[in-house]
Amino acid sequence: MALSVGSKAPDFTLKSKNADGLRDVTLSANFGKKNTVLLFFPLAFTGVCTQQMCDVTAGLGSYADVNAEVIAVSVDSPFAQEAWAAKEKIGITIASDLNKTTARNYEVLLDDLIGLGSVSARAAFVIDKDGVIQYSEQTPTPKDLPNSEAIKAKLATLS
Repeated sequence: MALSVGSKAPDFTLKSKNADGLRDVTLSANFGKKNTVLLFFPLAFTGVCTQQMCDVTAGLGSYADVNAEVIAVSVDSPFAQEAWAAKEKIGITIASDLNKTTARNYEVLLDDLIGLGSVSARAAFVIDKDGVIQYSEQTPTPKDLPNSEAIKAKLATLS
């Protein structure tokens, strides 16, 4: 099961790719500045993951309004993530956990998904400016989406 509320969020530095090239995405860069919504998803170019990331992109303003940055994480390469984001017009930061360390640290690594090997579960965390997990959800199956209303309600309580 996913790390619980009240736990210190494990820091990470992952690679993200866009038209400007590879860049580092580090959770602690937000500490002291803004809250973070961390979304783990199994794989790019899949129906449910595409729906989720497009929905989050469409509502990105509501996260900015409560001083939160959204970071999505999957085990795909940053190059596959960039191609998928461009194709689907996904406008959030997507970071590559190719070595699966971050999913393992957040306790959301699935051992095997339909014979494809280990991938991250679908999970959501709200991490406050102090680096403490304030909301934690791992969905029952990869086909289920996290409760976006509960995530936004938690963010509304954070300063």
